[in-house]
Amino acid sequence: MLYKYTALTPEGEKQSGTIEAATTEIAIKSLQNKNLIIISLKPAERKKFFKGMKIFGGVKSRDIVIFSRQLSTLFEAKIAALTSFKLLASETENQTLRDVIGEVLNDIQGGISLSQAMAKHSSVFSGFYVSMVRSGEESGKLDEAFSYMADYLERSYELGSKAKNALIYPVFIISTLIIVLVLMLTFVVPHLTEILTESGQKIPIYTAILIGVSNFFRQFGVFLLIALVFAIIFLWRYLRTENGKMFISRFQISIPFIGNLYKKFYISRITDNLELSLSSGVSAIKALESAADIAGGSIYSKILLDSINDVKGGGSLSASLSRYEEIPPIVSQMIKIGEETGKLNFILKTLSRFYRKEVDNTIETMVNMIEPAMILVLGVFAALFILSIIVPIYNITAGV
Repeated sequence: MLYKYTALTPEGEKQSGTIEAATTEIAIKSLQNKNLIIISLKPAERKKFFKGMKIFGGVKSRDIVIFSRQLSTLFEAKIAALTSFKLLASETENQTLRDVIGEVLNDIQGGISLSQAMAKHSSVFSGFYVSMVRSGEESGKLDEAFSYMADYLERSYELGSKAKNALIYPVFIISTLIIVLVLMLTFVVPHLTEILTESGQKIPIYTAILIGVSNFFRQFGVFLLIALVFAIIFLWRYLRTENGKMFISRFQISIPFIGNLYKKFYISRITDNLELSLSSGVSAIKALESAADIAGGSIYSKILLDSINDVKGGGSLSASLSRYEEIPPIVSQMIKIGEETGKLNFILKTLSRFYRKEVDNTIETMVNMIEPAMILVLGVFAALFILSIIVPIYNITAGV
């Protein structure tokens, strides 16, 4: 979420800007970690839906991945930054991203650095992204910075896509099943009830239950629908609060089997981000701030922000992480080894690679289990419906 802030620097100068963060708490801690005294902090106003006729005008992760890879390729070919941005501004398909690239190009031509120009568009370029670009500028290796960034974003995008795609199939099947059940109870079962009532045949208990459920839906369906709408609105508003985001984050990792996938996904993303930041010369504090911003789960963002305070106080990252049950013991133990041997970057890269493979294996196992499980569930529901409808009709036919 994008926040607009006004703050004072340690020198007493007033400073305004925007910051991207998962929650208000994370935004406050990120600003405080920059030694800023916050005067005001509020969600930034989003652009109106029809403003400039840019319907669906957001910038997706895939667009940033493609942009970063193209820019990396152009820099590796020793093409100047201005020329590179001019080429991308004319070739980029996403209109919003094209406009942003054009504004960045104008700022560069105006004499400010690339990282400063990108920092003005925090809704498109994250704090982590800007930090990596700034690191590349300071080291004189901007081409390598974008190459590392492109590789990282591609890994992150691929990992996120796999996790999402693994959950699409069961959600679709369950949604379809619910729709079919509602339609059957609303339109099919009432006709069956009329036939059975007119025949005078004894109704089996399972059919009587089905008819009772159908009558309930017909009589109170409108009230149920209204209650459902209010529940969705309430839930939507609640999940936008800090407590709501923390609840959904904790709920995600507590779901049997799926929660294990979420944990591995978050750990892989965090370790990958930390390794890239530290390898690029970003300080440990800045690396943890960036990892907290991109973690994706409020719980893990909070853990990383708490770890920043521990590290600032002289503690080790491994000791801080070991206090949380959401962090697997193997992760904190491996990080401790990396800290003691001076090979933390290598350890983080190894952990990231390990958990990426774990996510792949978990998704593959899940996909293999979901299909037969869904077939079994659908078969059971179909059998119950057929039993409840066909058997009474058969009894009527036999009686005739």
